Amino acid sequence: MAADFSHLVNLASPHLGSRAVFASDEFFAPLSRALADSEPVFRPDVFDEHGKWMDGWETKRRRGGGEFDEGIIRLGAPGEIMHADIDTRHFTGNYPAAAQLCGCAGDGAPDEKWKPLVEKTELRGDSHNIFSVNADAGEIRWVRLRIYPDGGVARLRLYGEVRPDWQNTAADELTELSALRCGGRIVAYSDAHYGNVHALLSERAAKNMGDGWETRRRRGPGNDWVIVALGHLGEAAAVVADTSYFRGNYPEYFSLQGARREAGAAAEELIKDADSWAEMIPKTRLESDRIHRFGRASFLDAPPVNYVRLNIYPDGGVARFRLFGFLRK
Repeated sequence: MAADFSHLVNLASPHLGSRAVFASDEFFAPLSRALADSEPVFRPDVFDEHGKWMDGWETKRRRGGGEFDEGIIRLGAPGEIMHADIDTRHFTGNYPAAAQLCGCAGDGAPDEKWKPLVEKTELRGDSHNIFSVNADAGEIRWVRLRIYPDGGVARLRLYGEVRPDWQNTAADELTELSALRCGGRIVAYSDAHYGNVHALLSERAAKNMGDGWETRRRRGPGNDWVIVALGHLGEAAAVVADTSYFRGNYPEYFSLQGARREAGAAAEELIKDADSWAEMIPKTRLESDRIHRFGRASFLDAPPVNYVRLNIYPDGGVARFRLFGFLRK
């Protein structure tokens, strides 16, 4: 079972804009598949022109020398990686014997100044292989995964925090303060039974009903909610509440609250405190399968905030939540 890194962002996620840019070999399955946000699956009866279809990155059996296969990933935003999960689930007789992770910070093409993130270490098959990352690595933009000598990796997760650069952002520049690439992150939520709650902050359009936040059917009083840490303190100016693909299970209403709190505040304290936060958008009706846009006229007077709570009534699914505003100090 994987450790709980729900308080961190998966820096390798395509929702952040991360992508595979090179692989020494992708004979059985491409490197990009190992970055997918979905959980890996095993389909016993599925084969393609190369052989058994596998949900991950899989190279051919190494013949004729060579020590390893490798893949290079461009992170969608610079960040500090704290933990890595080299997940070999469903790879039993075809997982790599060992793996190594390195990173570098260059904004352009990766240079030769690779820093060790995880030293060459043995892997277990059909398992989460979780490692603490070298704390001295600093900010990373490129990641190199080497597998020894060959084989398959179902998923690569790189858990950490985005480190956006705000130096060139003017105070009058409208910015998506909730976006993952800007340092937005999910702090806490009442329920996330379906889908992927972290997809809520993606800038990519939702692909289907599973590509968003959806709660179970509420069988009692109250409503569901999610708390979002914004990438920077800001004055809210616009919100998108997107219920795309949610037709018989969209929320009937939503509202938005916000507060200015210490950066990195504990989730437990924010949850206890959130009922007292300022109301930013009052309870407002939503429609099914629609991208709802709300401008400044929809907002009540509220001070600059760095945390918001999105409330949905009583339950249901939201594909995307996007908050735009102006940086404030």
